[in-house]
Amino acid sequence: MDYYKILGVEKQADANQIKKAYRKLALKYHPDKNNGNKESEAKFKEISEAYAVLSDPEKRQQYDTYGSTGFRQRYSQEDIFRGFDINEILRQFGFGTSGFSSTTFRNPTGGTSGQPGFDSFFGQNMGGHGGCAGGCAQPAKGQDLTYQISVSLEDILNGADKQLTLRTNGKSENVSVKIPKGIEEGKKLRLKAKGAGSPMGGVPGDLYLKVQLEPHKLYERSGDDLIYSKNIPYSDACLGAKVEVESLDGKKFMVNIPSGTNGDSRLRIKGQGLPSGPIGERGDLYVKIRVQVPKELTEEQKILIESLKETGL
Repeated sequence: MDYYKILGVEKQADANQIKKAYRKLALKYHPDKNNGNKESEAKFKEISEAYAVLSDPEKRQQYDTYGSTGFRQRYSQEDIFRGFDINEILRQFGFGTSGFSSTTFRNPTGGTSGQPGFDSFFGQNMGGHGGCAGGCAQPAKGQDLTYQISVSLEDILNGADKQLTLRTNGKSENVSVKIPKGIEEGKKLRLKAKGAGSPMGGVPGDLYLKVQLEPHKLYERSGDDLIYSKNIPYSDACLGAKVEVESLDGKKFMVNIPSGTNGDSRLRIKGQGLPSGPIGERGDLYVKIRVQVPKELTEEQKILIESLKETGL
């Protein structure tokens, strides 16, 4: 299910564009306007689900990272609509007693916005009064926890499965964590119901793993690009040379260093960086040239340098 396509917006759309797109479609497919039309009801559920995900920064990030299939494996229907108060959203859009068609938001089972029938229209509690006519409190959800997880550049290049031992509520548990290709440092991976337990017997909180990049001995990351520093002697910088460079995945390239190359010049090897997301293209590998100036010279080298100096070099 492509939520962006459902709302008719680009993947780069901002929050305001997504909200406008949902409002336009909600006006079109709202049950008040379609008098029990089952196709319109299904479409309204679909656009509401898309908006529930794309209007929430954390859910949207997870959807963009894992794609539709991976997202649905991590989020149930209840998870998608948790914290999504459709009653308030529809009121903002002008639905209700003073809004669209001057009627209340009636649902197929006869309830109104905020009544049990309205929630059953979507199949779960969506921020109204839930399944209790007088309103009933649910046990508080356990506290969400945030840990750090270290990943290597190789993990980001290829994706990885990491085994972690979690200790929460006095118990140890081994869990498997999937590291998606191209994940950015600072992003969070969500493990559902792996956070703190609820003191009242409710749903446990979630565990968020914040990605931290391990230093690499050869490469630095710059977005989707990699930077590799190569030291060359002063003579190669003046005369030019060919040097061998190895990519992160072990491929070898001969790089031509032009004569007259300055220190900190960068030479590009296209498509040998990191992937842009799980299915995105790879960035580039930049070879950063560093010209070595010797701290000590032999007597012969001193004589040669002096003679070069006399020529103006």
